[in-house]
Amino acid sequence: MNEPVAYMERTRRYYEAQGFANAYAWARFDDVPFSPLAKPLAACRLALVTTAALYDRDESEPRHVASAPVAHPPARLFAGDLSWHREATHMDDRGSYLPLEALGELVAAGRLGAVAQRFHCVPTEYSQRRTRDFDAPELLRRCRQDGADIVLLVPL
Repeated sequence: MNEPVAYMERTRRYYEAQGFANAYAWARFDDVPFSPLAKPLAACRLALVTTAALYDRDESEPRHVASAPVAHPPARLFAGDLSWHREATHMDDRGSYLPLEALGELVAAGRLGAVAQRFHCVPTEYSQRRTRDFDAPELLRRCRQDGADIVLLVPL
């Protein structure tokens, strides 16, 4: 039987092994930027956000927010430059990190209003400052541009 991945402990050990002087500092926000839904889920437009990438990046390439149409998604996304448990999962099941078909079923069943016309890929950076100051505001801008009421974040 497979055991859950002890992600937080693995991250602590990884940083220690890399010789960082300070332990990894998990992001913490005393004021959480979430709010109750203003309308029923069946009337909401959902933006899908994943940490996978649209293209197979080289580790030296800068990462940035990218978007693509949900009407014609690529057959697969990429994550070769990211750290993830390759024995516990794989990139062959697109539905596990880009669940467009499952969301379409929810729309067809009337449980979800709509899926935004684009999905978004966000970089996973070790810099909380870069995420907070650059990537998150750009993602928010795109989601608002798409008319999204809610966002589903799907980490790899």
